[in-house]
Amino acid sequence: MPRFFVEPSAVRGGVVVLTGDNARHASYSLRLAVGDIVTVCDQTLTYTCRLSHFNGAEVMAEILSSHPADTEPPYRAILFQALPKGDKLDTVIQKAVELGAAEIVPFESAHCIMKSKPEAEDRKTERRQKIAEEAAKQSGRGIIPTVRRTETNFAKVIAEAAACDLALFCYEGTGTCPLDVLLDLHFPRNAGAADTRPVIGVVIGSEGGFSPEEAEAARAAGLMMTGLGPRILRTETASGFVLSCLAFHSGL
Repeated sequence: MPRFFVEPSAVRGGVVVLTGDNARHASYSLRLAVGDIVTVCDQTLTYTCRLSHFNGAEVMAEILSSHPADTEPPYRAILFQALPKGDKLDTVIQKAVELGAAEIVPFESAHCIMKSKPEAEDRKTERRQKIAEEAAKQSGRGIIPTVRRTETNFAKVIAEAAACDLALFCYEGTGTCPLDVLLDLHFPRNAGAADTRPVIGVVIGSEGGFSPEEAEAARAAGLMMTGLGPRILRTETASGFVLSCLAFHSGL
């Protein structure tokens, strides 16, 4: 069933109004017609709707039923991803959205080969957000996860991660604790009621991992140092691995 994301203001009484790209996508790309059933999400509720009117600029949809978004995990996961080479970040964003991340924060670390270019950052962020939106539609998310501008201050990344209810710093060096042990200790399986979802930060390095100095700064800030098993995972694999572990641990 086609899925559209709208602002809450688009819901007017018993009708949802699709405008802009949503209207064009429904009218011309999908070639929908009056009577077709679609799903509409306003980041809080999910609506089952019947298309009722097309006038070019707007598409009207009658609300048949609504319910709270039920495809979101019982936690809010923020992925802090060090910039990888090439277009790997596109894949990381797509898979992270499919696996339940609510926010993706690209950042620069000491071993990043790729660096943020201020003059291109707006364009890249817009494109990355579009990737997240398409992945959210494809995977049936109840929200469109946010992709932030690249953070170039590593200290700010660590500080923001440390403010999460659980902050996981994925590190291949010594002094780490297995991920399953940390989750059992700090993320009880019955956690995450709808009104008290814990915020979980996941910090992933680039191809070269983190420097010892960065790891020590994370440890000093209170982040949980965790390893991801006996093998070394590629940066584009690590985030998906951790997010999958969170989902499994939560019984999803």
